[in-house]
Order: sequence, then C-alpha cells, then structure tokens
Amino acid sequence: MDVVWTRSPRAANEIVDELSARCDWEPATIKTMLNRLVKKGALKFKAEGKRYLYAPAVTREACVRTEGRSFLDRVFGGAAGAMIAHFVEDAKLSKSEIEQLRRLLDRKDR
Repeated sequence: MDVVWTRSPRAANEIVDELSARCDWEPATIKTMLNRLVKKGALKFKAEGKRYLYAPAVTREACVRTEGRSFLDRVFGGAAGAMIAHFVEDAKLSKSEIEQLRRLLDRKDR
C-alpha cells in the first residue's frame, strides 16, 4: 500500500518493479496481492489501454486504524492497556517519548 500511498495512480508494472527491488517477490506474487487488495476494497484500478492503473481506495490513517484494531483484538484480546504495557516494557524510549506518553495518559485520565 505504501507504494500507492506515496504516488498514485501507479501502473502495475511500476508497482511490480518497485516491490521486486524491495522485497525479492516474484511478479506473479505481487499481481496476486494487487488483485486481493482490490477485492478487499483497499485498492481501486482503472484500465488504460493494456495497462492497469492502481490507486488507494482507503487512506493510510483508515488502514492503520483498522489494522491496529484487528491486531489489538487478535493478539491482546482487545485489551489496550495490556498492549500498551507490553510495548512500553519492551521498547527503548527516549525521554521525549516518555513525556509524550505521560501527556497522553494525563489527558486520557481527565
């Protein structure tokens, strides 16, 4: 999705070239992924001659929100506090990141 969020519309061959260089994926795998993303409603496309041009059908923010909720439900049983505690315990946080977390929690507490 990052490929089309960065610049769109993008031709299928452009997406294949970029992802092949990044991920070492086969072109057929990338085309299968594009088709699945279209079926899921994450991508839209239009035919332009023999080319297919792809563009995002959802914003990055909407996708992050949906996938974040799905991850929280699957991995932490919907318990946001447990997830946050896990990541805070496991992460190396700078002083400014810790202060940002404190401000967020203080706002949430009010």
